[in-house]
Amino acid sequence: MTTPPVSELTARARDVFRLVVEGYLDSGQPVGSRTISRISALNLSPASIRNVMQDLEEAGLLAAPHTSAGRVPTETGLRLFVDGMMQAAQPSAEEQAQIEARLTHGRGPIEDALAAATAALSGLSACAGIVLVPKREPVLRQLGFVQLSATQALAVMVGNDGSVENRVIDLPSGVTASQLGEVGNYVSARLAGLTLAQAQTRLAEEIRAGQAALDDAAQELIQRGLALWSEDGAHRPVLIVRGQANLIDQAAAADLERVRQLLDELEGKEEIARLLDSARAGQGMKIFIGSENKLFALSGSSVIAAPYRSGDGRVVGVVGVIGPTRLNYARVVPMVDFTAQALSRLMA
Repeated sequence: MTTPPVSELTARARDVFRLVVEGYLDSGQPVGSRTISRISALNLSPASIRNVMQDLEEAGLLAAPHTSAGRVPTETGLRLFVDGMMQAAQPSAEEQAQIEARLTHGRGPIEDALAAATAALSGLSACAGIVLVPKREPVLRQLGFVQLSATQALAVMVGNDGSVENRVIDLPSGVTASQLGEVGNYVSARLAGLTLAQAQTRLAEEIRAGQAALDDAAQELIQRGLALWSEDGAHRPVLIVRGQANLIDQAAAADLERVRQLLDELEGKEEIARLLDSARAGQGMKIFIGSENKLFALSGSSVIAAPYRSGDGRVVGVVGVIGPTRLNYARVVPMVDFTAQALSRLMA
């Protein structure tokens, strides 16, 4: 259904609609005409409010769940509210400080900061926090090997960002401890400062030109080590999810099937990563409400996501939250936006 513009609603209809939506987002319960007549200054009788609510229901903006006398906003109604009526509130100074503190704590790899941003966002929004990690190859500082047995060694890769990763690798036949040391010296002297792809290309060129001062076993060992990390990086998860437990709250207890469905959807990180990747093309906030995206059509969930940028202004990732459609959009939207801006400053 096409969302009608706010301008098509009368002033009375806008006021009633806003009160129903805000009441529902606050309580998670249907909002009735008597509730509106008590809390508002509309000077309308419950009967008049019911008539307006009926009109809004016929317009597809409200719905009456089961036999309840109250109304809840439809996904179309929530879209109208978010796009045309919501008054966003900036994160408080305390919330901003919490986000900044989590991002700047420690000096580890950027993935640690991204994970911290996700956890902070999850805790403050009471949703599941998500972040799409920028796809980037580590830059080599060192690649060394520690012999474990006659047939295996521990490959240790140190990146320029200080990250350290270990893998067990099978050794070519007859490799000695001295050859392992020779490999480490060669990488440090000839391949340091290159990405994995660049290092593989450089090594192949030097072998073809006869410039690689390595025997066949040492050459094969370096090739195996570089190939191991290249293949692993291609399949490395690019999505971090934190705070799934926040999705199981008291309001969700009455709808456990929806929660189970959402948790199942969160397991499909590749699908969610594709959804968030579509937000990279935009210049600002993306809000997906319920079945607007087929991935969350069954659970009726919402996604709020914003891109963050590298120092040269390129969009490199997306940060956001996933939760029920009954979100405090006015609070969470600017919170996600602030986190994206903080990440951009960190990566500058």
